[in-house]
Amino acid sequence: MPSDARILIVDDHKDTLYALESALAPLGYLLGRATSGDEALKQVLRGKVGLLLLDVRMPGVSGLDVVRYMRRLEQTQHIPVILLTGFGPDHELTATAFGLGVADLVMKPIDPWSLRTKVRYLFDAHQRHLALEQEVRELRALVKDHTEPAAPTPRPALPHPDARVPPQRA
Repeated sequence: MPSDARILIVDDHKDTLYALESALAPLGYLLGRATSGDEALKQVLRGKVGLLLLDVRMPGVSGLDVVRYMRRLEQTQHIPVILLTGFGPDHELTATAFGLGVADLVMKPIDPWSLRTKVRYLFDAHQRHLALEQEVRELRALVKDHTEPAAPTPRPALPHPDARVPPQRA
């Protein structure tokens, strides 16, 4: 499993970032932070992000916009996302978020124990998935190497059977 994969926490409020980092610190994972959707996308595209904790409503690029963009790219479409919102239950937001394939939509204030449980499960499952994909690629390469037929050795050309027959008279 990639040991350098990290959890990216994205919120435009620094106090929320600090609270989320404090809640997740006991898990021992590498944590990253971003204060805007643009910054989050840049970090995700650089790689090494194993899970995203993402505020829904931020100035500029919203959390939903970040998820929409991520789902369009092969390299980022399977990264688990937990959306965070402080605006209470919203059926339209819930439908949109789950339609985009987010793993969960969590209401603020957040219960740290519950968040740690969700994050641990999603992060570890994603890392196992990536490790299995890598193992499958390696096994396919091994099978391909062993099943490709060796280049046939050329046989000496046989003389044409008509080469020894004298020409016929008409």
